[in-house]
Amino acid sequence: MDKGNKHKSALSVQAGVEPPSQVNAEAIRNLKSRKSSFLSTPQYLEGIFEGNRTILSKAITLIESSRSDHQAQAQEIISECLKTPKGDLLPPLQGRAGEGLSGIRIGITGVPGVGKSTFIEALGKHVTGLGHKLAVLAVDPSSTISKGSILGDKTRMESLAIDPNAFIRPSASSGSLGGVARKTRETIYLCEAAGFDVVFVETVGVGQSETVVKSMVDFFLLLMLAGAGDELQGIKRGIIEMADALIINKADGDNLKKAKIAAMDYTKAVHLFPPSHTGWIPVVDLCSAKTHEGVPKIWEIILAFQTTMLQHGHFQRNRMSQNRQVFHQAIEEKLADQFYTHPGIRKQLLELEKQVTSGSLNPYQAVNSLFADR
Repeated sequence: MDKGNKHKSALSVQAGVEPPSQVNAEAIRNLKSRKSSFLSTPQYLEGIFEGNRTILSKAITLIESSRSDHQAQAQEIISECLKTPKGDLLPPLQGRAGEGLSGIRIGITGVPGVGKSTFIEALGKHVTGLGHKLAVLAVDPSSTISKGSILGDKTRMESLAIDPNAFIRPSASSGSLGGVARKTRETIYLCEAAGFDVVFVETVGVGQSETVVKSMVDFFLLLMLAGAGDELQGIKRGIIEMADALIINKADGDNLKKAKIAAMDYTKAVHLFPPSHTGWIPVVDLCSAKTHEGVPKIWEIILAFQTTMLQHGHFQRNRMSQNRQVFHQAIEEKLADQFYTHPGIRKQLLELEKQVTSGSLNPYQAVNSLFADR
């Protein structure tokens, strides 16, 4: 080849693009940010008491965590929140000033398709319009396979989600009974400490979860539909007996006539049940969450209920009874946690599970052998 030829060979190596770094700098920054997002207990408490929604959300995430260090810190936060006198934080509800108690917890349930999210948004906007601060704890079902959850309540309640006086917290049910998250009660405590005087607890649907909801709220509201078959046969009597109000939703348009007939049927059925120990007779009424017709009246029903319960001392006794249930539930959870995390038990469990699975040992024998030497 002519040395004077300035043309480069096709085989020569050209300067290329610098290969990307094997380290993802953005991922490292995000990881550092996540580590720094955990606050000290005093920082959490200060943010909660100031009504800081971001810190409140982080604190709720902390109590929902299964990590032992998170759980220990969460219990510190909950204990401090329960020490704070609620009367200093929450304004009295309209219609019952001077009663000495503030705030109300309302459970809302109903069959799928009854319009719970639309109803909660309509009632919630009415409540915040009166000057109250509302927390909505919407519990979504968790998959027993993937443990995942849709958590779509914020997208279904668009107007309420941007309301400055409302806080919506969707939580997965984590497979707990009937879809009520195990930590919902603790979340209620944090929301009340943050100044939310009205708390809605939405359940995933009609079933065994209603007993759990009833044990953590003051007022239990059952949403129902008309024209969906035999109404009185389509729902368990026990659920109706637990309800403080039965509301026929979607009472509008062509469905209004059916809704009125259903309301009459339920009113007759309610009076056939044994009276409650409080003397309160469940109220049956109509509403249309879509048009907001009848929604203000439902809030008046809730206020009337609370006023009656306070006057006769039932409100306070119900709260005390709930505290007793929390006490026993906490004992059961603590015992179960210590049992399953015990080193000796964990080793023995694996062997017994194999025997039970293979059929060489029945489940009852396996349980008896676990406790035989203890």
